[in-house]
Amino acid sequence: MLKPWKGHEWGAKKVESLLDWVKDFDVKEITLYAFSMQNFNRPKKEFNYLMDLMRKEFKSVLEDKRVYNNKIRINFIGRTHLLPEDIQDQINAIMDKTRAHNGFILNFAIAYGGREEVIDAVMRIGKEIKNGKLNVEAINEDIFKDYLYTSDEPDLIIRTGGDHRTSNFLIWQSNYSEWFFLEKTWPEFEKEDLAMVIEQFQKRERRFGR
Repeated sequence: MLKPWKGHEWGAKKVESLLDWVKDFDVKEITLYAFSMQNFNRPKKEFNYLMDLMRKEFKSVLEDKRVYNNKIRINFIGRTHLLPEDIQDQINAIMDKTRAHNGFILNFAIAYGGREEVIDAVMRIGKEIKNGKLNVEAINEDIFKDYLYTSDEPDLIIRTGGDHRTSNFLIWQSNYSEWFFLEKTWPEFEKEDLAMVIEQFQKRERRFGR
């Protein structure tokens, strides 16, 4: 009987657990879909709750010794310039302080959308062409991905919550990712679920279109 957005708070705590779990499975990089572009349309009370939760969690990240002891590099991808200015300052501080870390990569997709990412990449390419810095004839997939928020391609993607859709997540990078759809919501996700997904992933034959 709690407010629906209380789940966001439990979801944030689950991220802390995830960071401990992935070490046992030798995972090198994860990207968490934390806040989509469409989430800006949430009711004002829920939106404000989410922003306050971000402020709290990002402050905690800056003070978390695990980030520094484990050399975790933290990136934020998306149209983060649309977030409140103080949250932008937190994001920039986190990225600056962890930029040189090379132990593990944690990406937060915030104010993110896959289509929006592609549009932003096209706009950046257009500016480069206009300024004479890029020859249109030189554009290929390798060139294009350099203009995305991130060029890393995930091996597997886990979608929780029972929905069987990709929801505008990494639409370019996930071209050959293996998808896993779980009925559990994110706050219910546990280490054994991660182990199960990784075990199933290892059994799949990845053909990459061949």
